[in-house]
Amino acid sequence: MNDILHRIGTLGIVPVVVLDSPEDARPLAEALIAGGLPCAEVTFRTAAAGQAIRDISSAFPEMLVGAGTVLTPDQVKAAVDAGARFIVSPGTSAMVVRYCQEQNIPITPGVATPTEVQTALELGVDVVKFFPAEANGGVEYLKALSAPFKHVRFIPTGGIDDANMLAYLALPNVLAVGGSWMVKSELINAKRFDEIERRTAQAVQKISQRHSPR
Repeated sequence: MNDILHRIGTLGIVPVVVLDSPEDARPLAEALIAGGLPCAEVTFRTAAAGQAIRDISSAFPEMLVGAGTVLTPDQVKAAVDAGARFIVSPGTSAMVVRYCQEQNIPITPGVATPTEVQTALELGVDVVKFFPAEANGGVEYLKALSAPFKHVRFIPTGGIDDANMLAYLALPNVLAVGGSWMVKSELINAKRFDEIERRTAQAVQKISQRHSPR
C-alpha cells in the first residue's frame, strides 16, 4: 500500500473540509494538529480550495493535506501544484484515475456499487471511497462487499460521525473513515477553532478504542 494511504489508515479519520475563505486554512490546520489529527481533505467545492491547500502545505509540512471532490485532471493538477498529497473523487473516472497514476499521486475514487468497485480494480486501484456511506447501506453493505472483494479497502464517507465511526472502523475492509462532524462549515465560518480542536481531540481519543489491526 502507498505510504500516504498507510498513514491515513494509521490515523483512522480524514476530516473533510469545506473552506469559504483561505484565511481560515491555517487556524483550521492548527486546530486539527493540536487535536491530534494532522490530516485534512480540502474539498474543491469552493474557489478557496487551491489557496487553502497551498497555505496549509507551506505552513505545516507535517500536515497530510489532500484535495477532495476532484472531478477533472485539471483540478488534480491545480491541487498537486498547491501541495496536495492525495486526491479524492466522489465517483470513479478513468480519466482522473489515470492522470493521478501518471503523476504518482494516490487517489481514492468513489464507489457505491459492486460494478464500480470492479471498475476501480480494473484501473489498478484497491483503496476506494465508499460514498455516500450511510445512504448506501452503511456498515451492513460494506460487510456484504467484503466477500467478493476481499483485498479492497474502503474509506466510507457520508453520514459518518462520532456516533457510528467505530462501527465502520471495526470492519477489516475499512481503512479509515471520512467525516466533517469535527470541522463543520458553521464552526469554521464562526472561527470556532477551539471547538474544532475539542471535537478533534475527542474523536482521536475515541478512535484509540478500536481493536482491529490497521
